Amino acid sequence: MSPGQGAAWLVATLGGVGRLRPAPGSWGSAVVLPAALLGPAACFGLALLLTVLGFWAAHRLLGEDTNADPGWVVVDEGAGQLLALAALPEAGWIGVALAFLLFRLFDITKPGPVGWADRRHGAIGVMLDDLVAGALVAVLLLALQVVLPGGMP
Repeated sequence: MSPGQGAAWLVATLGGVGRLRPAPGSWGSAVVLPAALLGPAACFGLALLLTVLGFWAAHRLLGEDTNADPGWVVVDEGAGQLLALAALPEAGWIGVALAFLLFRLFDITKPGPVGWADRRHGAIGVMLDDLVAGALVAVLLLALQVVLPGGMP
């Protein structure tokens, strides 16, 4: 493995988390949850960083294999989960747990636009479905903050 591929593998697996079993996608989502303690702006910035690095790593490792989306690539889950966390005003455990559960639900069931994004090819297909899922969860969390008395717990 070349040095560039080694770095891409570290990014794609979030430092090897993508090799954990069972459910590597859930591990990839869970590993970024402590970032909620840094606040919404930091979560959004980290989501952008993982998105850029994830596109690079997916393209570097998967190349022209437009149908590949191996389970060990979890940088997409990390980026999408961080987008969802960016919608939380603070890091209350109920909000973080809700963000995690909703993100995993959307990532697994792939409703509407998440399913459309999942059918894209190459690095775009690997990354986009989780980014759309994270954005949809963020919108739901923001809406809940508006309608719940006292905001998000």
